[in-house]
Amino acid sequence: QVHLMESGGGLVQPGGSLRLSCVASGASDIGIIFNTATVNWYRQAPGKYRELVASIARLENTNYGKAVKGRFTISRDNANRSVYLQMDSLKPEDTAVYYCNMDDPFEAPKTYWGQGTQVTVSS
Repeated sequence: QVHLMESGGGLVQPGGSLRLSCVASGASDIGIIFNTATVNWYRQAPGKYRELVASIARLENTNYGKAVKGRFTISRDNANRSVYLQMDSLKPEDTAVYYCNMDDPFEAPKTYWGQGTQVTVSS
């Protein structure tokens, strides 16, 4: 079983920055699973659907949601089984619970979610 753990959320003023982290653990073969998988960040605001924020593939190809492109940066550190989301120029509309997600690259359609971390952008 794969576990994803997010951290780094909090309260920040508009225009500020936060860095979210997601660490994968649990399975005996977690290294090869993580190194092969595309990892995603999603977010869900109250009363809204969960939306894709950013994703990073095995070879570090990245993809961003329209609302965050140019302000957020996703990166990965395979040695530490971690993915990061650097969030700059934060806006109140970025307020949401942010979730780390990973589809198992060897056992489709198995997918893993973290418990989420709250990001609140407010003055």
